[in-house]
Amino acid sequence: MRILELDVDNITYEMMKPESSVYEQTDERKASVDDALVLMVSVEKGDDQAVADKAIADARSFLAQLKRTKVVIYPFAHLSTELAPPKEAMALVDYMSAKFSEGYETKKAPFGWNKALTLKIKGHPMAERSKRYGISAAQAKPQAATPQSAKPLDRSIVTKSDFAGLPETDHRIIGERLNLFSFQEVSPGMVYWHGKGLTIYRELLRFIRERQDEYGYEEISAPAIANLALWDVSGHLEHYRKDMFTFNAESEQLGLKAMGCPSAILIYKARKWSYRDLPVRLADFDKLYRNEISGSLTGLFRVREFAQDDAHIFAREDQIEEEMTKVISLVDTFYKKFGLKYRAKLSTMPDDHMGSAELWERATEKLKRALDANKVAYETKEKEGAFYGPKIDIDIKDSMGREWQCATIQLDYQQPSRFGLEYTGEDGKGHMPVIIHRAIYGSLERFIGVMIEHYQGKFPTWIAPVQARVISISDTANEFAEKVYKEMKSSGVRAELDNSDKTLEYKIREAQVMKVPYMLVVGKKEMESNTVAVRTRSGAQKFGVKVEDFIAKIKTEIETRVESSN
Repeated sequence: MRILELDVDNITYEMMKPESSVYEQTDERKASVDDALVLMVSVEKGDDQAVADKAIADARSFLAQLKRTKVVIYPFAHLSTELAPPKEAMALVDYMSAKFSEGYETKKAPFGWNKALTLKIKGHPMAERSKRYGISAAQAKPQAATPQSAKPLDRSIVTKSDFAGLPETDHRIIGERLNLFSFQEVSPGMVYWHGKGLTIYRELLRFIRERQDEYGYEEISAPAIANLALWDVSGHLEHYRKDMFTFNAESEQLGLKAMGCPSAILIYKARKWSYRDLPVRLADFDKLYRNEISGSLTGLFRVREFAQDDAHIFAREDQIEEEMTKVISLVDTFYKKFGLKYRAKLSTMPDDHMGSAELWERATEKLKRALDANKVAYETKEKEGAFYGPKIDIDIKDSMGREWQCATIQLDYQQPSRFGLEYTGEDGKGHMPVIIHRAIYGSLERFIGVMIEHYQGKFPTWIAPVQARVISISDTANEFAEKVYKEMKSSGVRAELDNSDKTLEYKIREAQVMKVPYMLVVGKKEMESNTVAVRTRSGAQKFGVKVEDFIAKIKTEIETRVESSN
């Protein structure tokens, strides 16, 4: 049995049609539940009531920890490929629902239906957990290595993931059409960035790096592998081990980096600091790895390998509010550039936390003061902070009205204490700094997924992988078209040249499908006047534009990162 546990603000589902010959008869067409623990359940071959009882016991413990009183049992076949026969699975789901009804307000989604599903998941670290029971749990345990000759490679998995059936607005469909990225079966949950997609990735990195330089951040990098002792000291091993990729090498227990803060802390500890040196602002974009259950992987939104614009500010106690103000200012500047509206949430001490309640109260009060001082409206999310400190989460709203949690600002007194961090104070004695954890994009992969759907592939010119395409009308204009193309390239514009023998209508249509912001059409008339006919992807046209004038215009648009109307 595989279960994805989701602590949600809301789950809403609507029955569409039965998806198998075995399905539950129901008059219910739509349901919505707030503040519940959702159990997305795949019943597998060999599962029985004993397996279900173990899952129920674990979920009851989790419910008590979360202090939730509502449970939603949601049959979800997509977590496994070893599913039990439908009748057996439906009976076991019914059994689980009946057991949860003893003590909890329980809702069971009808079995065997194709349902339109909307989830709004809470922002705290424990809001999403994957669990395995029974045979699937046993299979997940490390097995003794078998000789290569006894286990031949399965070459059939060397293929690209299939996105058939997804809506046209989905970032996976748009990304495939625009040749931005792909997912390969040999690397489940990991992104293969194509050239055009990597261009977007690099432009977003360039933008945040420039902003960080303005605010005095120093960029660092650290290894992807470390002894598990590192995460034991930080407290992450206790709270996140099941989400980490761990392995043995000779006599060491090692893990792939699932979070960046312990590495930043080690770099801080590598030298001595005076009170005059603080704050120390360290930023990195290292790859992180999370062992997400395969059925929960969702394009760029949920992956196993990703990068964050991670930053850790080591500050004195008297610098906290000033540093928080700078981070809030960075958030505001950043999201306004994308034309994104946002709102803030203040998440307080969870039940599963490190440190004293008094210290948490002090940290939470400092976050409140920073929000109030910067006139940022916020709602309070009780018990949804990180295990080491309270936090401010920023939700952005996209062009389709959907909200996404991206930026986060966290105040941490616990890890500085656990790692014994110090700086020399004005009194010559050792003092402990605090750490402000900060990310603006959050996951770069997830943010790009959001941006793809927000813009529906029509990126602002500064982000667009191809900013202009020069199109030749006829062979006689090819030489001039190539000259214009080279001038664009030498001026730093990401340009392409289309001097193929296809019709003009086809070339324009092709550029529009690829969402190219500008098309520069040249023929005999333009060649003689040293001009171009400029066409935007929205269809607006302007004739007789001097090449140097267009280059000056598009460079200004790129350098100022304005969001053009085309």
